Amino acid sequence: MTDDTDLETIRTIIDAAKVAILTTTSEEGELHSRPLAVLSDTFEGSLWFFTADPSPKSRDIAANPEVNVAYADNKAYLSIAGTASIDRDRTRIDQLWNPMVEAWFENGKDDPSVALLRVDARSAEYWSIDKPGVVRAFEIAKALVTKTPPDLGENRTVAL
Repeated sequence: MTDDTDLETIRTIIDAAKVAILTTTSEEGELHSRPLAVLSDTFEGSLWFFTADPSPKSRDIAANPEVNVAYADNKAYLSIAGTASIDRDRTRIDQLWNPMVEAWFENGKDDPSVALLRVDARSAEYWSIDKPGVVRAFEIAKALVTKTPPDLGENRTVAL
């Protein structure tokens, strides 16, 4: 299990991102990546997104629930591997519903296709860039001269 510092870094990256990229595998074995709006919910091991069901995404998940969710912002990148499922818990839908979601569902929360995509995280890899742009440029230039990797921040893989 990850320590509190790793968990806090993961939460910070998720909170800073506006969009996550979900990668699923189709029945034919093709990878499909799709953008999903990040919901404001504290990460405790599961990720939540609104989705329509049925949809190509939910069919991919039914065929192969192993997925990847990627996040990025100016200072960090995060990749989470996990198992996805479709969830129709009304209490959770009510809890996570927001005005932006309404645009995707003709009948709002009562639309019969409203569902949640739940990803139970197994592992994460993050790259946290903790240096200003000028310092990063210097590190890259130094790396070119010294033929060593630049020190741009922290890269860790953690079990969740």
